[in-house]
Amino acid sequence: METKRINCMQCRHYYVTWDSRFPKGCRAFGFKTSQLPSLSVFQSSGSPCMKFENKPPNKTTNRGYYV
Repeated sequence: METKRINCMQCRHYYVTWDSRFPKGCRAFGFKTSQLPSLSVFQSSGSPCMKFENKPPNKTTNRGYYV
């Protein structure tokens, strides 16, 4: 069975941490990791991330002005 790879950078729960050893985090699951959180979830559970939610649309333009 083929599974689609989840891009955490497009998820609303993804965040960048200040920890240089674990620079990527997932707020939904509450952990930090050195790889993409979706890969950690897949490696530990064997199933794709079930907490993925698309980020809301960006309200700024390239110049930083609100639309």
